[in-house]
Amino acid sequence: MTTTQADYPGTHSPAGTPGPDWGPPTSTAVQQPVVPAGPTAAPEDGSPKQPFVRRAWRGRPEDHRWVRPAFLGTLLLIGALYTWNLTASGYANSFYSAAAQAGSQSWKAFFFGSLDSANAITVDKPPASLWPMALSVRVFGLNSFAILFPQVLMAVATAGVLYAAVRRRFSASAGFITMAVFALTPVAALMFRFNNPDAALALLSAAAVYCTLRAMEKAETKWLVWAGTAIGLAFLVKTLQAFLILPVLALLYVVFAPTGLKKRIGQVLLAGLAMVVSGGWWVAIVELWPASSRPYIGGSQNNSFLELTFGYNGLGRINGEETGSVGGGGQGGGWGETGWDRMFSSSIGGQISWLIPAALILLVAGLVLTRKARRTDTARAAFLAWGGSLLITMVIFSFMQGIFHEYYTVALAPYIAPLIGMGAVVLWEERGKTWVSLTSAGAMTATAVWGYVLLSRSSDYLPWLKWLVLVGGLVAALGLTFVNKLGRRLAMGVVGLSFVAALAGPTAYTITTLQEGHTGSIVTAGPAVAGGRGGPGGGGGMGGGPGGGGMPGQNQQQNGNGQGGAAGRPPTGGFPGGGQNQQNQQGGPGGQMGDGGAGGGGGGGGMGGLIGGTSVSDEAKKLLETNSGDYTWVAAAIGSQNAASFQLSTGEPVMAIGGFNGTDPSPTLAEFKQYVADGKIHYFIGGGGMGGRGGSDSGSSSEISSWVQENFKEVTVGNATFYDLTQPTSS
Repeated sequence: MTTTQADYPGTHSPAGTPGPDWGPPTSTAVQQPVVPAGPTAAPEDGSPKQPFVRRAWRGRPEDHRWVRPAFLGTLLLIGALYTWNLTASGYANSFYSAAAQAGSQSWKAFFFGSLDSANAITVDKPPASLWPMALSVRVFGLNSFAILFPQVLMAVATAGVLYAAVRRRFSASAGFITMAVFALTPVAALMFRFNNPDAALALLSAAAVYCTLRAMEKAETKWLVWAGTAIGLAFLVKTLQAFLILPVLALLYVVFAPTGLKKRIGQVLLAGLAMVVSGGWWVAIVELWPASSRPYIGGSQNNSFLELTFGYNGLGRINGEETGSVGGGGQGGGWGETGWDRMFSSSIGGQISWLIPAALILLVAGLVLTRKARRTDTARAAFLAWGGSLLITMVIFSFMQGIFHEYYTVALAPYIAPLIGMGAVVLWEERGKTWVSLTSAGAMTATAVWGYVLLSRSSDYLPWLKWLVLVGGLVAALGLTFVNKLGRRLAMGVVGLSFVAALAGPTAYTITTLQEGHTGSIVTAGPAVAGGRGGPGGGGGMGGGPGGGGMPGQNQQQNGNGQGGAAGRPPTGGFPGGGQNQQNQQGGPGGQMGDGGAGGGGGGGGMGGLIGGTSVSDEAKKLLETNSGDYTWVAAAIGSQNAASFQLSTGEPVMAIGGFNGTDPSPTLAEFKQYVADGKIHYFIGGGGMGGRGGSDSGSSSEISSWVQENFKEVTVGNATFYDLTQPTSS
């Protein structure tokens, strides 16, 4: 099989001179073009031709034999690591699990992303992230593994995309470092084992950057169109968040692609068209579909997906004015302090920021090393693409005043990892320059000091680890300063110590995260930390959800040591993951999802089952299942989490009045009365949601609740309060 230069496009290295991996400090980090001629290739230095054979199992001809098997083995290792203990999270976020169940029962619910198979209301996001879960449940049945395993596959796919993107321009070592950094990011280990939309968004964002970089190699239109398609599909996962990196990628291509300016602009416009088509077809169908025959668009106030996109899920996230929610954060509000240091705060820092200082340093170093390269240099383009995506996402996350949860930061993981992989290897190859060795030492020092700070925020969590990170990192930094004067063996020891010190903290947090189950709408990775949430199940007590609201200004509960944990959970001691009290957990599919009952309004670690659903007793389940086939909905409940708990338990559709928060004007009181008159709803479940208290102008949830209480008899079954809507009171 003949291989051409197009198969393995390369770029000019910063120094422009090739060299062996561990030889003198020259530049092999950025690969030179491979230009074979027929079955043999003539090296540019005039040496004799050598047989050139490309074997698919081995990968690139210049790779060592171990590279391709190691790549496949790493993918399998990540998949196995993320699959381990997966079902400890049960249904994870019951809000999305119920929608996946509904989609497995009804193709109409599948298409719209309905919360129930009878199509009363949708989730407050587009449905693309639900489709893999719904198909999995349709094939394998409703269970924790079927719901969560698609996210594990997304982790493996994301790691593969990142490796492929980095490996095309840099060494295989850079690709493996990228994969390791990504997989050992705590919030990635959390969200790629959870059923929120963020995992799918991260995968598609990484794919968009990869396709853009592929397009820049030879100004190939098809790859830029694929990049636009990936962003369009990402829009169908989490609406406008998908567009955060769009300005970076479009500007990068217009400025640096290797073709004429007119063609560059035309290609970007064509990619924009692909984005509109791939993301807009579903929106067009939904907006044109008669509202009377489709589910209500959850999260909107006028049953419009466009209103949801640009309001509650759009500008409202920036300025904090989310209609139907409970308001934004602002300075000191319910979503935390905004500002440049938000990603390093107590509640967020341990999720994602371990290697951000090093990534920024390596980004600057990479741009300096490529400053004299030609305009079309793809090594510089790679640094700009990943670095620009990181910076623009960080800035928006840091200053947005609307709903913001710690797990949103998983979007940064696919951008940080390549910067570490590319930057570390390029600096190593250029280590003969004094400023480069000092930069490497500076990045290591910043990583060690910041890791020490993050680990100090949880004083009882592996107290020895922070000293290993600090001391080991400083010793490694000293070694990197003089690494060019060290022998090969000692130099390799410095490199090994650098990686151990840099990754020890996030690895420990990742192991802790893998050992625990996580349920509800607000989840965090790692142990409890001072001034923030943490531990299994995420944060209890505070509102919010997948686009849902919470209680701005409500402080996190504190444990006896002054450390805020999930529902006041104590910190962890000993081995990562050991010793924590796993409250607010599901014991498995259909298990208990909260500490309170539906009637008591205490489920799920939040008010009225708003955050994590409610527990469902056997008696309540039996009551709802009796004659269930005679009704469109076996019950109606205020709030999506509340309804989802009973739906997952019974397998029957339950109407979520008011959507996630209970504040959407659906159904209206008149519509609900008509459903009851038509005999479509059997029971009304008391409690749950915000009941119109959180900002809904219509207050239909409160009106419905009051009407039911006045006209139907209350019956307590198990820990829940029911009203039989087929049996009105005499009055």
